[in-house]
Amino acid sequence: MASRVLTGAGTTILAADHITKAFTTPNGDPLPVLDDISFQLREGEIVALLGKSGSGKSTLLRCLAGLIAPSSGRALYKGEPVRIANPGVAMVFQSFALLPWLTVLQNVELGLEARAVPADQRRDRSLRAIDLIGLDGFESAYPKELSGGMRQRVGFARALVVEPDALFMDEPFSALDVLTAENLRTELLALWSRSDFPTRAMLIVTHNIEEAVLLADRLFVLSSNPGRIQAELTIDLPRPRDRRSPAFEALVDQVYGILTGREPTPEVEAPARPGPTDVPLPSATVGGMAGLLEILAAHDGREDLPDLAHELTFEVDDLLPLVDATTMLEFSTVDDADLELTDLGRVFVSADILRSKELFARQAREHAPLVRSIWNSLHATKDGTLNEGFFIDILRRGFTEDEAQHQLDIAIDWGRYGELYDYDANTGELTLDTGAPDVPVLST
Repeated sequence: MASRVLTGAGTTILAADHITKAFTTPNGDPLPVLDDISFQLREGEIVALLGKSGSGKSTLLRCLAGLIAPSSGRALYKGEPVRIANPGVAMVFQSFALLPWLTVLQNVELGLEARAVPADQRRDRSLRAIDLIGLDGFESAYPKELSGGMRQRVGFARALVVEPDALFMDEPFSALDVLTAENLRTELLALWSRSDFPTRAMLIVTHNIEEAVLLADRLFVLSSNPGRIQAELTIDLPRPRDRRSPAFEALVDQVYGILTGREPTPEVEAPARPGPTDVPLPSATVGGMAGLLEILAAHDGREDLPDLAHELTFEVDDLLPLVDATTMLEFSTVDDADLELTDLGRVFVSADILRSKELFARQAREHAPLVRSIWNSLHATKDGTLNEGFFIDILRRGFTEDEAQHQLDIAIDWGRYGELYDYDANTGELTLDTGAPDVPVLST
């Protein structure tokens, strides 16, 4: 398959110009999601936005599409500021977003109907789009009659029928099974190589590293909380790309290394003693961490992350929170794309349950800011008890309501396992575990 080359390739279609976006927490404080994002989407290229959960990928996509306004900075379409829904953009969503009471043809016609295209033209153009994405014969079918892959094909047809300058895709394959997703990616690239493909550039949000390297000409890696451009990679591998080639594997390793890097970004100095909103707890259970460390021990204590993810059929959002958690607690280290057990990690894996709890409690108190804050706060009370609302109110200064609750849930799970404190779901009370060893209070 030849690489797509268009007349006038390189012309900027869309641009993010120092986009910053903050939402407002329930107590009125700003919650930064994106910070000073700038890049261009040019004619003839596929660009991927890759990052962990919380990196603001979908928010950035919606700012460029004109669905939400930046707090500062601008989204530009052909050099002009985007103030309403961007007329040059069509979107494909993870959830398919089809109207169940409409047929395939009627769903595809929706965008044209919104643009007041006459009925006969709507039908002709929609039938051509349905033919393009391989759903001939299903024009009169309803979404409930279609498989997930077929429904997503309808989503692509609905986006392409308006012949957008740029096709935006927000995790378009993540709701599909592995084989269906792989088939659709291959077909999308085949369509992209055709001169009659009705769009001039594509921007895809994904959390799948191999997908990004497979599809994109350029790849932006976003850091989290708030989202910043951490790295830009140009992928000049010829298509079709061989996942098993050394060059492909090297790029995947490089992206893993960027995403698992432990150093703070140059623009922001890490706090001397980070607090719960400075360093969020990774979304990982103790059981998940223990399982990852056990698997790592079975691989002689060191394994390449892409190989491990492939073996476990995990994607980046599945594996990296566990990696982040075990490295936070100093049970593992990451060197580029290699995950390795530390000496402490080896002790944790081989210890009996009581010793593993002691090790976990010590590391969580020292290295998990929210666990440390809860433990210290409980020690500061007369009866060793506080209501969860106290911690939720503090966390809402740096997280949304749902994220604050999720952070507290993780801290409760970690603290209970380490027997640092207990939690009563009926009353919402957190209480020091009286059976826990009496250790000195750590400074916050």
